Amino acid sequence: MKYLARFIFWVCGWKIDKETPNGIKKCVVVVGPHTSNWDFILGRLAFIMYGVKPKILIKKELFFPPMGWVLRALGGIPVDRKKNNNITDLAVRIFEERDELFMIFTPEGTRSYNPNWKKGFYYIAQKAKVPIYIAYVDYSTKTGGFHSLFQPTGDVEKDIEHIKSVMGKFKGKFPENGVY
Repeated sequence: MKYLARFIFWVCGWKIDKETPNGIKKCVVVVGPHTSNWDFILGRLAFIMYGVKPKILIKKELFFPPMGWVLRALGGIPVDRKKNNNITDLAVRIFEERDELFMIFTPEGTRSYNPNWKKGFYYIAQKAKVPIYIAYVDYSTKTGGFHSLFQPTGDVEKDIEHIKSVMGKFKGKFPENGVY
């Protein structure tokens, strides 16, 4: 699969960042800017090339056959957002149950313009006591990958601004939809 992913990237003119998650066993990964459905495909291919098996929390309504099988194979974990579930506690429990876990989030929560990021990824990282890996997709340079590791300080607003400032250097497929 790694060679196929590398070939697809090469044919499309994309490359991945040299920064690698070597030595990291557990982390929350925030990816941005998220402005297109292509981001998922590019990200999934990049994770294959890095040798990382990411997990993504996805609403359970999408887990019907055969789509559910595909979503699970791609790292999807079904969550029931209608029940009074605490998604943060569920995610923390998943971190506790595994020796290795890269849990992916797009903090904008949508592909449209949204200056108000969802902060669940931050609280999950904090409560699970794992770092946040900032990852990106940059359509202007056709590059994507891991940028930097970030340890939450407890100052949510300041930390989110830092993450936004890092992601602000990159352009999504539809830059007008980016938050930065």
